[in-house]
Amino acid sequence: MDRTSYRELRFTPRFWGLVVILGAFVAAAGGIVLYVEHYGHIVTGMNNQIVWGVPHVFAIFLIVAASGALNISSIGTVFGKKDYKPVGRLSNLLAVALLIGGLAVLVLDLGRPDRLVMAMYTYNFTSIFAWNILLYSGFIGIVALYLYTQMARGVPEIAQKSAGMLAFVWRLALTTGTGSIFGWLVARQAYDAAIMAPLFIAMSFSFGMAVFMLVMFMTTGISTRQFPVALRTRQARLLGIFVAVVLYFTAVQHLSAIYVAEHAGVERFILLEGGIYTLLFWGGQVLIGGIIPMIILFSKQAATSGRLVGLAAGMIVLGGFAQLYVIIIGGQAYPLEIFPGFEVSSSFSDGVINAYTPTMLEFGLGIGGVALALLLALGGMKILRIMPDNATE
Repeated sequence: MDRTSYRELRFTPRFWGLVVILGAFVAAAGGIVLYVEHYGHIVTGMNNQIVWGVPHVFAIFLIVAASGALNISSIGTVFGKKDYKPVGRLSNLLAVALLIGGLAVLVLDLGRPDRLVMAMYTYNFTSIFAWNILLYSGFIGIVALYLYTQMARGVPEIAQKSAGMLAFVWRLALTTGTGSIFGWLVARQAYDAAIMAPLFIAMSFSFGMAVFMLVMFMTTGISTRQFPVALRTRQARLLGIFVAVVLYFTAVQHLSAIYVAEHAGVERFILLEGGIYTLLFWGGQVLIGGIIPMIILFSKQAATSGRLVGLAAGMIVLGGFAQLYVIIIGGQAYPLEIFPGFEVSSSFSDGVINAYTPTMLEFGLGIGGVALALLLALGGMKILRIMPDNATE
């Protein structure tokens, strides 16, 4: 019987160089946290109208991508696609690392992260945020169990498949909960839509696969092995399908909102008159993160050119950030509809578009979360036998 052998990543100059770079970003993010903690959020671009800024964009992206990164392992175990099984361990490790990185950004941007412990013993089950605490912690535990069944000797295949099925169902629930944060927030015209949950699930498939492929390119870049061409081609085709599904749900989201009169104003703002938000929607989300990568991934050259596939995956990641920026910040920029059907104005900025200019502090904190996730993934690959021999060193 053919068996896949696994190794840890070896220490190489490239490995240490990457660790130093990622560690520098994490250290810088730590300094930013202390600075913001001392001076307050007034030093950021956030205000009492835009309370979720760029750090939340990074945090939500990492959380959604964590759910999608686990999909590679699920394809191999739950759906029986043997070609995906050798990279199942990396899929699990990356999923946990991305979730921890996203939660770190989320917690450190709260202003008083020390009060998080209050949410751990005082639950308000009428709040989707309380549900998500259970979903996030449960996800880490279940994926750790799933990884154990893949790595331990003598574990029956049925146990591994059962753990994989549980992890798959849980990740769907997790992404549904993340999307429902926005879908159930009826006060914001841009959020109030049940389609947010399936949209976020589709986004998780796309973002997670793109991040996974970029990590595969990164690990092969610091070792002597190659990304298997057959696996890379299959993942590229599947990634193209995921991108198409995201575009489909995005179109349904906006067409449905246009049909409802109460959402006409915010749709006109996002699609036509929103300035940076309109530019990010059409240029970043639809073009750079959707149409162009889809053309690349479905082209014949994608089967032979790893650089083209890596370029497409990188563009999808950038488009994902643009999409979440439009959803999270664009949705807050549009004024609240306090009295539907009436024009509202006051000295408190009611009825006007809310201004927001992110600062480098916010980008630094978000990038620090990405660096932390990659650093944890590299540490796991160095300590545990995660990487198959045919994919990396």
